[in-house]
Amino acid sequence: MRLSIVMPVYNEERTVDRVLDAVLASPVEAEIEVIVVDDASTDASAQRLAARAAAEPRIRLLRHERNRGKGAALRTGFAAATGDVVLVQDADLEYDPADYPRLVAPIADGSADVVIGSRFAPGADAADSAAARGRRAHYFGNRLLTWLSNRMTGLDLTDMEACYKVFRREAIQGLHLRSERFGIEPELVQKAARAGWRVAEVPIAYRRRSYREGKKITWRDGLAAVWHIVRFRFFD
Repeated sequence: MRLSIVMPVYNEERTVDRVLDAVLASPVEAEIEVIVVDDASTDASAQRLAARAAAEPRIRLLRHERNRGKGAALRTGFAAATGDVVLVQDADLEYDPADYPRLVAPIADGSADVVIGSRFAPGADAADSAAARGRRAHYFGNRLLTWLSNRMTGLDLTDMEACYKVFRREAIQGLHLRSERFGIEPELVQKAARAGWRVAEVPIAYRRRSYREGKKITWRDGLAAVWHIVRFRFFD
């Protein structure tokens, strides 16, 4: 199996090397390509990524000339993916690539076309679940968005907004995606469900980072997600 890991990066100079080390050291049994999309970073991320790509043939570096957002970076990476399976990886240290075997297993065994990682699914480590709750407003906002998404899709997910989303390549490249920013999270779930792909959910590890450490999503993105959920159900 060939696994394409798509990683959008914007101003993550403090974490990007450690994330790439963890990705390349993942115990997943697959041939790996890491497609890194630098979304016009203004810190040292671009230089660090260029050096890593020059030294490691498994890393492919793509770059946006202007900052366009996570959704746009993912769409660029999805289009370039050549693997049988495509996995989304954030460039911070909140999610652990050691979870890759668990994430790809339902696709590898033929029981799913899409896998969503969950910080709250049964079987998640108690410490990770507590970390995922983090600030209470974020936790309850996530629960509300997941509930609304489930109402629109008929799925029974526990964590629609989590980073880890994994697709058979035919599934992800067959979706017509539009989102530029964080609306990509509900859009991916909505359109996978509408396309009739089989969706599974597995528990994942999680370490929440603070805004001081570089967290970017805000309450405004949460409000926008409500519109995206409705939009991609009825108007797209």
